[in-house]
Amino acid sequence: MFDLNFVIVNWNTKQLLIDCIASIYATVTNLSYQMHVVDNGSKDGSVKAVHERFPEVLVIENSENRGFAAAVNQAINEDTAKYSVLLNTDTILQKNAIHILHSFLEQHKDIGLAGAQLQKPDGTPQHSFDNYPTLATELLNKSLLRFLFPSKYPSKKQIITRPLEVESVIGACLIIRNDAIKQVGKLDEDYFFFVEETDWCYRMQKAGWKIYHVPDARVIHLGGESKKLAPWQSQVEYCRSLYIFFRKNKSILLYITFRTLYLVKIILNLGANGVGNLLVLFQNQKLRYRLMIYSKLLYWHILLCPDWMGLKPAKKEALILKDV
Repeated sequence: MFDLNFVIVNWNTKQLLIDCIASIYATVTNLSYQMHVVDNGSKDGSVKAVHERFPEVLVIENSENRGFAAAVNQAINEDTAKYSVLLNTDTILQKNAIHILHSFLEQHKDIGLAGAQLQKPDGTPQHSFDNYPTLATELLNKSLLRFLFPSKYPSKKQIITRPLEVESVIGACLIIRNDAIKQVGKLDEDYFFFVEETDWCYRMQKAGWKIYHVPDARVIHLGGESKKLAPWQSQVEYCRSLYIFFRKNKSILLYITFRTLYLVKIILNLGANGVGNLLVLFQNQKLRYRLMIYSKLLYWHILLCPDWMGLKPAKKEALILKDV
């Protein structure tokens, strides 16, 4: 049995993928591991590049974008390794990051999942953990919540020097005890691209496992590289994932309340950004971008939240209907 099974999901980020794999080989020593790359129908030569540069890496080729959760599940085998490590392609492991995470879980048998400290290339810390989605976190300003209630809503601005028990971690780099996966199951494939790791943490904590942020394990995270390829589609997918999380994990009343209020929030933001654009005669790029995002989100709701809007591959029937 291997110590680790690395799982990297790729979608048209060839050079980032190559750099990510190289960082594993450069920083992970004295631990046995295998590495899976699951490619979600990339068109940029990613698979060929991996075969040429790293022929020992196990590559799973999907003909289309199956989403993050489904792709990860293809590569997870709880019986071939003690731990699974999920990495985004836009991450670069720093020295001893994986060793620190591995050692931490080896020393604490009640921890099911742990995440690293994500940082920008210049060392600036990024948000590496988060609270579960609630009415407050999704309808109010998160920065304000973190300022007013720092103990309940911790943030990257706080200096954290020791491992911290948290509700959920950001999935760019995390290590999972495979025994925990055996108990709670793999990622929920109803989530296509966002919130799947949050749902995983939620299920693990309900089953009695602890979730931790480990600040000494440092990983460079470029952030949002796949989202840049499809910005408004990513926002639609994030909204869809929020709805799924509330439907699966909250009461029906709270789910309906959230969907109603979130739509109101979209409409208000659309109106505010529309006014802002008029005041500056549409000369501000950020305001134009936000107007586009909220317009697409509202349009998605008007169409009753169809699957073909977002990141999921469009079905033939949906495309026909869309073109009529």
